[in-house]
Amino acid sequence: MQNAIRIIIDEHRSLAAVLHGMRYLVYEIRDRGAKPNFDVFGAMIYYIDAFPERFHHPKEDEYLFRLLRMRHPDAAPLLDRLNVEHRAGAEKIRTLEQALARYQQGGDREFSNFLAAVEGYATFHWDHMRTEEKEVLPLAEKYLSVGDWEAIDAAFLGHTDPMLGAEAGAKYDALFTRIVNLAPPPIGLGSQRRPG
Repeated sequence: MQNAIRIIIDEHRSLAAVLHGMRYLVYEIRDRGAKPNFDVFGAMIYYIDAFPERFHHPKEDEYLFRLLRMRHPDAAPLLDRLNVEHRAGAEKIRTLEQALARYQQGGDREFSNFLAAVEGYATFHWDHMRTEEKEVLPLAEKYLSVGDWEAIDAAFLGHTDPMLGAEAGAKYDALFTRIVNLAPPPIGLGSQRRPG
């Protein structure tokens, strides 16, 4: 397995963990009357915005998708669709941020909108990641050259981000750790909040 493929799958797993955690927390509120922890939700949404939307997706577009498009033109419709989804993801994260702000300010009457935004974003992103892993990565393994993989691996291994510099990977790891430490069991290590 190419280093970049391993990193992409690992990054998808980290994002999936955050999405699962966010859904778990909103279901705890809906089904068990748990009190919302807005710090945890805020950190989760910040992670989703900062990591995939500003860091992970641009690397896929610039390196993996661009080179696959050159080597296998028949993949163009699939790659076009995923590029559109990358742009749509940025809009969906704004919707999620706004729904959280309304819930935090407006209280329980805004919860159903926040729940719908969480479910919508999670479903959208899980479908997107599944397409990349089941369709794009096998095509990349088949059609990309050794030189292509060297460039892609360097991009994903380097974790360079024009805004954050070479330490971007460490910053995202620290943010993920913060989420784990804030979130209550069983999804994290933070304190358990009881309804009431």
